[in-house]
Amino acid sequence: MDIDRIEAVIEAVLFTMGESVSVDKLAAAIGHDEETTIKIVHNMMDKYEASNRGIKIIELENAFQMCTKQEFYEDLIKVASAPKKYVLTDVLLETLSIIAYKQPVTKIEIEKIRGVSCEHAVNKLVEYGLAKELGRLDAPGRPMLFGTTEEFLRAFGVTSIDELPVISEDIIERFKDEAEMEIKADNADDYDENQLTLNI
Repeated sequence: MDIDRIEAVIEAVLFTMGESVSVDKLAAAIGHDEETTIKIVHNMMDKYEASNRGIKIIELENAFQMCTKQEFYEDLIKVASAPKKYVLTDVLLETLSIIAYKQPVTKIEIEKIRGVSCEHAVNKLVEYGLAKELGRLDAPGRPMLFGTTEEFLRAFGVTSIDELPVISEDIIERFKDEAEMEIKADNADDYDENQLTLNI
């Protein structure tokens, strides 16, 4: 196949699937090795960015997905339902940060860092699709292991967890201090939390 045909096949696969497609599957579709496939898709990504088009291709940990460019969001929701907005409080953000940097991680390990129960926070993050169960730890009680999802990568605009900034011990200490504040608060409603709203 010539390059135009190859790019057309990749475009057709990504458009039809509507979700991320692994590199090995794209490589099988075009009959090339994975390294060559990645180079071709990267070239396509550059073309999409350079042209005035409403779609783009994003990379998500050894996979690619076709999606709408962010600047066309307001136009899109005129004809489609607006995505549900989730509010991430400080508690959820801190818990998510620990999962992202320590994954695979158990609830017990998260609680050791934050100093308080993380049951509600982890369950919410799983509900929002930002965290997921990865299996069970081979240890007494076989606790569940948690990690981040592709939705997490999309929401925070990174292609891999390797792109996350280095977290310092000062931030970990801040997490512990804020967890202590939670314990001292009379109830969750009395605790003044900053919030981050995500379109997911």
